[in-house]
Amino acid sequence: MVGGWVYIVASKPYGTLYLGVTSNLVHRIWQHREHVLPGFTAKYGCTRLVWYERHDDIRVAIQREKTMKHWARRWKIDLIAAFNPHWHDLWDDIADPIDGRNEW
Repeated sequence: MVGGWVYIVASKPYGTLYLGVTSNLVHRIWQHREHVLPGFTAKYGCTRLVWYERHDDIRVAIQREKTMKHWARRWKIDLIAAFNPHWHDLWDDIADPIDGRNEW
């Protein structure tokens, strides 16, 4: 079974939030950062990775995302603050540049 990631990107600290799920976190965050796909994150500038969580089973990750989508905004902010208190962009923590490129 393929694993998965649940993640939150933000426009800025305490700004607009987007919660998603993916099997390839680096590639998906790159898509958000580069505005590859039109939609919510491109419209609202949600490019800053502020929280993520790994699951060994993609089905568990999907269920976690569905559950969290129903959470109050305050709960999501508290989750981010516990994981990343200064709301740093965690892109550098997950990206693994090889010869100046990201390989997926």
